[in-house]
Amino acid sequence: MPEGDSVFRAARRLSRLDGHEVLRSDFRVPQHATADLTGATVLGTASRGKHLLTRFSTGVTLHTHLRMDGEWSVLTPGKRLPRRLEPDIRILLLTDGPSAAALRMPVVELLPTADEADAVGHLGPDLLDLVTPVDDLVAEAVRRLGRRPDRTVKAALLDQRNLAGIGNLWADELCYLRGLSPWVPVGEVRTEPLVRLAIKALRFSVSPAGAPQVTTGDTRPGRQHWVSGRAGQPCRRCGTTVEVIPEVPGDPERRRTWWCPSCQPGPAAPPPPEPSAGGRTRTPPPAADPGPRVGS
Repeated sequence: MPEGDSVFRAARRLSRLDGHEVLRSDFRVPQHATADLTGATVLGTASRGKHLLTRFSTGVTLHTHLRMDGEWSVLTPGKRLPRRLEPDIRILLLTDGPSAAALRMPVVELLPTADEADAVGHLGPDLLDLVTPVDDLVAEAVRRLGRRPDRTVKAALLDQRNLAGIGNLWADELCYLRGLSPWVPVGEVRTEPLVRLAIKALRFSVSPAGAPQVTTGDTRPGRQHWVSGRAGQPCRRCGTTVEVIPEVPGDPERRRTWWCPSCQPGPAAPPPPEPSAGGRTRTPPPAADPGPRVGS
């Protein structure tokens, strides 16, 4: 799933439409099949966590969310997408300058610009908000993370109501960099340095000098991450085998997780769900954890 920094870069690409008039719009989603933005001027696109808000001079906002594989493509004047991508197009905006196409876009919503809070008002502070002072973002994120101190730190980081923009890759890498078991209760974690590291990492990822989603500082293929996607390989620091636990479908508390058991001491991974009558699964209660608590 695209994470906050990926969505921020998508908004930056869409900014090439700013100030241009829409000559034709084509919404290929049932709820907006008759929508027409012809004649509207694109005012700008803002990212909010994993959401995009494209605003028009008519007082309308196009709200999109990329979910797992959505994508915005911006084309120079006269260019078209390859024919093979035509079935994937959900929105097409032709302007008097560049054009834009949304591909495989699962969330498409037109709403009054004044009502944007209906779509994104539930989100926590955006780590890529470059207007709000960092100290204010940190304080609000720390406050929200502290509302459920018994929740695991990874689940708390992924909850966009606490802080907006962290996805699975960043959550795993941040836990590793702070030496945290992903299953330590967030109430036992010093969350302020964790949030500051998250802000620093995401902002470096979108900076001109940065490398998108590279956490090791090494941009060579296969060397960009500490643990994410590295199950069965040796930890880059200690040599311990990196482990992974699969996602439990439908359970937001149990996402696929990569970690190093040595560098990230603390509560162990929960056992996988057990089959029960009727072919369904049930999650057993967590086993007692003999490991130390982690407060870093």
